[in-house]
Formats: sequence, C-alpha cells, structure tokens
Amino acid sequence: MTLIFGFSTQVGSTRHTSRIIGPLLRWMNPSVTDATINQVQYVIRKGAHMGEYAILAALLWRARRQPVRGDTRPWQWSEAGFAIGLAIAFAASDEFHQSFVPSREGRVGDVFIDSAGAALGVGAAWLIGRWRRKW
Repeated sequence: MTLIFGFSTQVGSTRHTSRIIGPLLRWMNPSVTDATINQVQYVIRKGAHMGEYAILAALLWRARRQPVRGDTRPWQWSEAGFAIGLAIAFAASDEFHQSFVPSREGRVGDVFIDSAGAALGVGAAWLIGRWRRKW
C-alpha cells in the first residue's frame, strides 16, 4: 500500500513514466509515432493499475486467511470479499489522494480498473488453491 501511495504522487505521473517508455520504444523502433507511444503508455499504465491491485488483493486475502501447508479448509467467499472490498476502498482513497496532486488527477474509471485487478488477484489465489489440491 505504501508503494502504491508513493506512485500516486508526481513520481508516478505520466510525465515521469513517459521518460522511460518513450525512449525505449524509440530505441526499439525509431519511426514509432507519438500516437503509438501514447497508446502503449496508456496500456502499460492501466495494466500496472490492474497488476498492483491484483497483488494487493491477493496479499490481503492471504493475510486474512492465513493459509498453512496442507490447509484443508474450504474456500471462504467472505475472505475473498473482504480482500476485494478493502482493495477497492484503498483504490478509491488513492484516486481521491491523486486529485490533490498537481500533476495527477483522480479518476473513477481507474477505481474500476483497480477493482478488476483486485478481483483477478483473488481469483488467481482461488485457482492456485484449486490447482495445489489436485496435486
């Protein structure tokens, strides 16, 4: 959560991340257009939103459940709901925080992207648990 909060400052702004993505794309393909760079940057940034909230929700689920090796307890949707709900609440507070940062803006759409990432993270925890029980 501290890492996510840190990237909600000017450090994680488009202006700063474009310093990495743009030159890398131009190095890989010198004739790449600015529009393509903007599109790639958008996809990477939104993918990062999903990824960081998937990890956050999976960690929250793990902290709540406290699994142990050989755990035979059944899946609890309340634990999954807790992890996803807390991740969504943090996403909303993060976007609210960004609305006060000069180079950032809070977006409701980003909360939806973060929420999808949180659901994917808990879903991945569920799939991994099912896979482990089969082996």
